[in-house]
Amino acid sequence: MGISGATGSLYGIRLLEILKKKRVETHLILSSTAKEIILEETPYSVENVKALASYTYENEDLHAPVSSGSFLTDGMIILPCSIKTLSGIAHSYNENLMLRAADVTLKERRRLILCVRETPLHQGHLELMLQASRLGAILLPPMPAFYFQPRSIDDLIHHTIGKILDLFGIDHSLYKRWGGRKK
Repeated sequence: MGISGATGSLYGIRLLEILKKKRVETHLILSSTAKEIILEETPYSVENVKALASYTYENEDLHAPVSSGSFLTDGMIILPCSIKTLSGIAHSYNENLMLRAADVTLKERRRLILCVRETPLHQGHLELMLQASRLGAILLPPMPAFYFQPRSIDDLIHHTIGKILDLFGIDHSLYKRWGGRKK
């Protein structure tokens, strides 16, 4: 899992908390900007966030296990995913561990979920998303849904996290699923 330098690091933190409760092994990479944003946007310290993961790696460590396709994973999530990180992935520009791990995930045909956190989007952003999608990435921007009548920010965050867990086949009850229109 990667947390890159976009607003919304709380999404990634909440996902780590849930995966830890479910005893899912996680490997975490934080960008330098993500570390700054965690301190600005949340009550968590960077060390608190790292403690939620099974393993953590520095973004400069290109020798980490997740930099190789021979290291087996179920996939990778980048939550939130900055436009800079999206661009690196779309162009196979492996200058750091997060980008290298994402590239490895794609080349090994594993799930790569990119939760792009930017708005509004211009044509260049959309083209980067399309390019990443053509490479095999799944784009899952954190967009709120209201059909389940959320009552808090956590409800909205849990909806996005639930959609991610669904893509990995991880059981959850984070939000009420659509059951059709009430008559």
